[in-house]
Amino acid sequence: MTQLRQKMIRAMELKNLSNHSQRAYLAAVTGIARHYRRSPDKVTNKMIEDYLLYLKNEKGNSPNSCSSVLTGLRFFYKNVMKKEISIGYSVRKIPRKLPTVLTKEQVWKITCAPENLKHRLILMTTYAAGLRASEVIALKPGHIESQRMLIKVEDGKGRKDRYTMLSVRLLDELRHYYRKFRPKTYLFPSSFKKRKDRPLSYEAVRSIYEKARKNAGVKKGEGLHTLRHSFATHLLEAGYDIRKIQVLMGHARLTTTMIYLHVSRETLSKIPSPLDLIDNKHAKKEDSNDDPNHKT
Repeated sequence: MTQLRQKMIRAMELKNLSNHSQRAYLAAVTGIARHYRRSPDKVTNKMIEDYLLYLKNEKGNSPNSCSSVLTGLRFFYKNVMKKEISIGYSVRKIPRKLPTVLTKEQVWKITCAPENLKHRLILMTTYAAGLRASEVIALKPGHIESQRMLIKVEDGKGRKDRYTMLSVRLLDELRHYYRKFRPKTYLFPSSFKKRKDRPLSYEAVRSIYEKARKNAGVKKGEGLHTLRHSFATHLLEAGYDIRKIQVLMGHARLTTTMIYLHVSRETLSKIPSPLDLIDNKHAKKEDSNDDPNHKT
């Protein structure tokens, strides 16, 4: 480990950055160092601008992804190199798209697709508890509270702890999985021998989901987060209170959870069209008034 990397890790720890942010910031600095094949302290402002344009125009990274890289670089130069960098990069506001939601049948096909028991349980747990990818890979055996039928999520988004539901069906599957593998540190540890006490990477769980989706023949719903979207929407369609769903999802604002009102088929289908609200008698009366032969 280089001295600059040690200093950056120390600075991030002192700032109490989340593990996710630390990985992203380190990846940003490592990426530009590899691109120019030189130490990041030798990189100029113009080189940073050229690197961002390279990520955007040649690699096809989204504006938000480029902005995240710049955030990591700014942290490095401000807190490690003790200097500010002035880069005129901004992100235009992108219209918010509705999340993709799978049907219950599609979710079941995807969760049953993997032959590997651990892979199947990862997908089932993600959907059954409405977890983010970072949350499911960080689960530990002690987080499964079977007596209370709850799953504890530690250090979730915003560094907040919360509880979410534990499915009866999931608990039975997890007990079978635990008896077979006896996981120690993490519930779903890495399969590599040298990393057996480490959690799976995000790329690993993303690959597990995409392979299962392909094998299940489900064409839509790219990304593991689709299972989380489906969890919230299916609960809403089952008639559960949206504020309770907000707590289960770990959303800081109710407005974030309310987006699922726009994708819930059950919720939308219960709203009648104003055309159907027109009384038949009233409609007939209006029709007769339009008749030129009608006498008043």
